[in-house]
Amino acid sequence: MVRKIDDLGRVVVPAETRRLFNIHEGDALAITVENGGIVLRKLDASCTFCERTEGLEIFKGRSVCAVCRNDLGSI
Repeated sequence: MVRKIDDLGRVVVPAETRRLFNIHEGDALAITVENGGIVLRKLDASCTFCERTEGLEIFKGRSVCAVCRNDLGSI
């Protein structure tokens, strides 16, 4: 597939590709450069502090796991 970059520097990820990788509006994509190419990776939700992926809740737009919420409560 070929997509052109628009005048604001945006590129559309085709619907078929988004479905294949379970990418939805609002999901975060990491953009990296590897071996001279641009790589997009869907970021799985993880705790802002420890990167756990279980027991997450959103606090002020950030994911925080139960363990870190407990630790923060003791400050």
